[in-house]
Amino acid sequence: MLTVDFTTLGVRAGQHVLDLGCGAGRHAFEMYRRGARVVAFDQDVAELENVATMFTAMEAENQVPSGASATTMAGDALELPFPDESFDHVIASEILEHLPEDEKAMHELVRVVKPGGRVAVTVPSWLPERVCWALSDVYHQVEGGHVRIYTVAELLARLRKAGLRPVHRHHAHALHSPYWWLKCAVGVEREDHPLTKLYHRLLVWDLMRRPWLTRTAEQLLDPVIGKSLVVYLHKPEAGVA
Repeated sequence: MLTVDFTTLGVRAGQHVLDLGCGAGRHAFEMYRRGARVVAFDQDVAELENVATMFTAMEAENQVPSGASATTMAGDALELPFPDESFDHVIASEILEHLPEDEKAMHELVRVVKPGGRVAVTVPSWLPERVCWALSDVYHQVEGGHVRIYTVAELLARLRKAGLRPVHRHHAHALHSPYWWLKCAVGVEREDHPLTKLYHRLLVWDLMRRPWLTRTAEQLLDPVIGKSLVVYLHKPEAGVA
């Protein structure tokens, strides 16, 4: 399940791209398939081992074009181990809401992207996230959980301050918001509740079949209850405001 639109981001074969806080690697895998030179970066070493295994399997199964490459690297988003202007594009998906020092991470991702390069940032949308917080303290108070809820204006203001200029934005995954509301209402740690199990089956069915009915419904609902806010920004060339 992809949150970032790679056509809007502008990823092309041969470009050097960073998936910052890559998690399970969903966006890194797609950029690899598109022929990019990918660095999947995260602090979770165990998760990165799984990502590396998938990279190897993708290459073995000829899922990636000639010239593409993919590596994993563990580290701290607040102190990226890369030189200035290393990447053509950077993705930071569902990471900033976890970081107490989010502005420091923003400055770091700006530092490592090339002038003229694009950045895609995704965070939980304000309204769906507020509902989750209202329904459950456990949802956001777990270790490593969400420490803030961004409004669109707040997120864009911080990214502008870090040196980026907004290009486009949209919301995604509206059908996932009710699932998380149900989880929060019945207990986020409960895996056996019939309502959440049934809704999860619906989400899996939608992901695999992508029928027109649910695709149309999500497209209509995304601007209202999309689970994720996605913003695309560029780093201005030197001397350009």
